[in-house]
Amino acid sequence: MTEAAALPDYEVVALRYATRAGARPDHFVGGDPHDVPMPMDYYLWVVRDAERLFLIDTGFNADMAVKRHRTLLRTPAEALGLLGIERDDVEQIVVTHLHNDHIGTFDEYPNARFHLQDDEMAFATGRYMCCERFARAYEVEHVTGMVRLAYQDRIDFRRGDAEIGPGISVHRIGGHTAGLQAVRVHTARGWVVLASDASHYYEHFETNRCFPLVFHVGDVLEGYARLLALADSPQHVIPGHDPLVMHRYAPVSPQLEGIAVRLDLAPLDTEGPAS
Repeated sequence: MTEAAALPDYEVVALRYATRAGARPDHFVGGDPHDVPMPMDYYLWVVRDAERLFLIDTGFNADMAVKRHRTLLRTPAEALGLLGIERDDVEQIVVTHLHNDHIGTFDEYPNARFHLQDDEMAFATGRYMCCERFARAYEVEHVTGMVRLAYQDRIDFRRGDAEIGPGISVHRIGGHTAGLQAVRVHTARGWVVLASDASHYYEHFETNRCFPLVFHVGDVLEGYARLLALADSPQHVIPGHDPLVMHRYAPVSPQLEGIAVRLDLAPLDTEGPAS
C-alpha cells in the first residue's frame, strides 16, 4: 500500500458567507487598465471525514461588515450550520492569517485549538503594526484575543511547514502578510491546496500578478510556485476570494448552490463567468 493510499480522503467545502463590490484596478499592484467590476467573495473552508473536522478561518460578523462596508450574507456560524456543524463541534481551527476577515469570530468556538504561524503572531504584534498600510486589515481586539488564547495554551504555533493530521498540513507562504499559511489536503481527486490570501483570485497565481495589500511582493510571487508544487495541478489550487470558486465546483446540494461547493470533487466543465 502506498503512503497516499493510506491517507484519508477528506471532503473539502468552501462556504461563501459575505461579498463586496470592487473593480479590477483595486485588485492588482499597479492597477489595471480595465476599469470594470470585479467583486470579492469571502469564504470559510471545512475539511472533514468520518473521524476529523478542521475549520479553516473563522470569518467576520455583522459589526465588521458595517465597519468595512461589506455585505454579510450569513454569519460564519450560520454558514457552518448549513452543513450540520455546530460551534461546539469545532475542535481544530487553522488560522491562515490574522486579518479581520479570517479571524473575526474566533471567540465563538469554545472547544477549539488554533493552528497559527509564529511569524504571523510576531507580525501582528510587532513593529510593522506602527505602519497604517500593514495594520489597517487587522483589528486590535482580534489580535489581543489571540494573545489571550496563547496564555490559555489554546494555540499550536507552527514554524513553517507542519502536518496537523493525517493527510492535512499547513505551509508558511508569507507575502500578503509575514506569516500567512496555506493548507494542503488529501482528497479523492488528489492534493488540494487552500491558498487563502496567498492568491486572492485565480488570476493572481495564473498570471503572476499581485494583490495590492502586500507585505513582501517577492514572497507572493515565490509563493505561487510553492502553491503549485504542493497541489496535484493548477486546478487543485483554490484562491481565497474569487467568486469563480462558486461556479467552478459542484454545490454540496441544490439548496446550497452559490453558498457551499465541494472542492474535493473535480471541477465542473464550465469555467464560470469572467472575473
